[in-house]
Amino acid sequence: MLTTLKTRARALKREAYALSIAMRDPRAPWHARAVLALVVAHTFSPIDLIPDFIPVLGYLDDLIITPLGILLAIKLIPPAVMADARRQAEALMQQGKPVSRAGAVMVIGVWIIAISVIGWILWVTFTGRPSF
Repeated sequence: MLTTLKTRARALKREAYALSIAMRDPRAPWHARAVLALVVAHTFSPIDLIPDFIPVLGYLDDLIITPLGILLAIKLIPPAVMADARRQAEALMQQGKPVSRAGAVMVIGVWIIAISVIGWILWVTFTGRPSF
């Protein structure tokens, strides 16, 4: 069972690398590249959308959101583009994991918006008036 999980994890990692390559390919449709940008940024972000220390939910993005995003993105890319990207991804895997600074900025932005909304709701709840 452990061998199977390692094999699947390696395949998922290769697909994520291939998607980062396919995202830059001009043969990919624009809407697919937009989805790819989000998926690749989230996958390679050094900051998790849901931190791992939160019980159960912390691993939700690693176990569900990331694989589903990768699956959706693969469906949107033409097969020839994905085949070329997979070949290039094999070489990229030998160099190590890329890090997405855009993904980190995206995750930090989501957290700032969430904290701002929660703060505004608390402000309105406890003061009885909106802040604007």
